[in-house]
Amino acid sequence: MLGKLMAQNIVLAGKGAPLFDNPSNYDLEYEDISFKASDGINIKGWLIKGNTDKVIIQSHFALFCSRSGYTNGAKRPVKGFDTDVHFLRQAKYLNEEGYTVLMYDFRNHGESDPAMDGFVSYGPEEAKDLIAAVDYITNHSDYKDAKIGLFSICMGQGASVSAFGREDGLRNYKNIQCMISVQPLDYAHFMNKMKLPGFMKRSTDKYIKKNTDFNYYENTWRPYVKDVNVPTLVIQNTNDGFFDREFVEGVYNDLEVEKEIMWLDLPVLKNQGYNRMAAYDWLGTNPEPVLLWFGKYM
Repeated sequence: MLGKLMAQNIVLAGKGAPLFDNPSNYDLEYEDISFKASDGINIKGWLIKGNTDKVIIQSHFALFCSRSGYTNGAKRPVKGFDTDVHFLRQAKYLNEEGYTVLMYDFRNHGESDPAMDGFVSYGPEEAKDLIAAVDYITNHSDYKDAKIGLFSICMGQGASVSAFGREDGLRNYKNIQCMISVQPLDYAHFMNKMKLPGFMKRSTDKYIKKNTDFNYYENTWRPYVKDVNVPTLVIQNTNDGFFDREFVEGVYNDLEVEKEIMWLDLPVLKNQGYNRMAAYDWLGTNPEPVLLWFGKYM
């Protein structure tokens, strides 16, 4: 029972990641879209229409998030933030600058299909969903000549890095111009920062091992950072409760492309989860660095 409860906060998605917002609330022209990943998983999303020559693909974080962001309206064991975090705010300011924006739900989140019995992978499996999103744009009659920028948040950046590392992955796509990587984190460092008592960690590991063949410690996106082949901006809140400076700086140092890192010093909140979520909320109200990076390369 304890292991299952912890797994629901660490690796199991589902009802905690509903769709709760809509582009029409922001006066955005859009269409509902769907496409299939390489393993047949059906992915749902929005195509928010701007110019046909530049597209941003935004990928969300894990577990308690959908393409629309995070909401306290969902039933979950622990509250993640004081307010809802609306990812359509980014879409709004990007669209006002002429970008078309593709927002989609990872497998096991929002309206997309379940996979791996509801377990997330922190990036390696979700990479298939991102590649499918890029394929959707690449093969779309209106956007086949568009430049693509990746706006990759937490697990979204893990999926992006994994997607660059795959043989059939993003390093083969000439239309991808740049990436913004928000708060890199893999499973091992997440668990380390959780600082669970030994008995609780053992119970969690036992439950996960019993219910999935996926090895979270061995299957990580981290080795594929060197395969990223587009200019990358890393954004990290130094007060994030899961922040490991050595890990984030290691990721940054291993990028073999044009790169910058932006350190945020956001006000300290009441717990480590809130302090991580603060950076996701910050993205919606601070368009300047986002628009500057995408504008430079697109």
